[in-house]
Amino acid sequence: MIEKVLKAYGLEYLECEIEPFGNGLINQTWKVSAKSGKYILQKVNTNVFHSPQDIASNTLKIKKYLDRVSPQYLFIAPATTTTGLGVFEDNEAFYRLFPFVADSFTVDAVTEANQAYHAAKQFGKFTRILEAFNPHDLKVTIPDFHNLSLRAEQFTLALENGSQERLKIAKWAISQIETFSWIADQFKELLQENSLKTRVTHHDTKINNVLLHVGSGIGLSVIDLDTVMPGYFISDVGDMMRTYLSPVNEEETSLDKIMVRHDVFLAIYKGYMEEMRRSLIFREQELFIYSGQFMIYMQALRFLTDYLNNDIYYPVSHGEHNLMRAKNQITLLIAYTKSEEYFKQIIKEYEADLEISSSKIISN
Repeated sequence: MIEKVLKAYGLEYLECEIEPFGNGLINQTWKVSAKSGKYILQKVNTNVFHSPQDIASNTLKIKKYLDRVSPQYLFIAPATTTTGLGVFEDNEAFYRLFPFVADSFTVDAVTEANQAYHAAKQFGKFTRILEAFNPHDLKVTIPDFHNLSLRAEQFTLALENGSQERLKIAKWAISQIETFSWIADQFKELLQENSLKTRVTHHDTKINNVLLHVGSGIGLSVIDLDTVMPGYFISDVGDMMRTYLSPVNEEETSLDKIMVRHDVFLAIYKGYMEEMRRSLIFREQELFIYSGQFMIYMQALRFLTDYLNNDIYYPVSHGEHNLMRAKNQITLLIAYTKSEEYFKQIIKEYEADLEISSSKIISN
């Protein structure tokens, strides 16, 4: 199969070295070393992305725009087949080929604040340079992906129709989700008030979706553009909060290891705001901290809903897997919310220092 795919891109299978690459849970990925260079080959998971052609269409539109307005920006667009297509289809399987960026690497977890800073800066830059691009020109690759109102409705249905046994087992998690229901209520209000501007949004801002430079650790570009579509900045910032702040991820079962690293929060704020400060309206800037609550709560909600529905969406390795994931995210949400006043103080002090520094530059 891979032989046929490579041939579609003008590569000779027998002349290529092929090896599995990365540990992504959605798409199957290989690194391909050929005479003409190195590439990343992916098989698109059509169970998640029902229309891979939409992803290819979005990427092509963005590439054409960036080639015109910001040609120096490193945009990792897929190569085209010998027939000029952005995705290769064979027996309802879809593949795409990307150039491998030399002297780059990714990390799977934030181990130091500097990594969070460079990642946040890259995600902010990506949205900023596409500010004049009409986000509604993009196809929606996963409908309602970050629609918290829909997730809340699905949770309510799970409470009514879910497993009675699991409803009893998940009593603590359910009560916590209901305690934090104000987060979903606020999201609904924000939409009614038109407080959030629709932008080109990445929607999957995990640290391993940023290329870092091997020598300096500086961010080079964002990758994994499958979920790039119209959205709100709280999705991107919130997902960084959800996946960067704690030293352990959503699979951690020892809840006492879950914590919020304040230096990482500041790094996210600095990196993102350096790029997006002039783009975010005042009300959006006020929602910077809320973005973390928005995404952490939604993920906890999704895990718990899936548990109550007998695990119909997320792959699980045991019967309590999704419940454990939900408890993990609820614990993170509690820690995050307890840090809210400290976050405000961090932002206030940073902005004050920034204003002083700017005044000195102007005076000189």
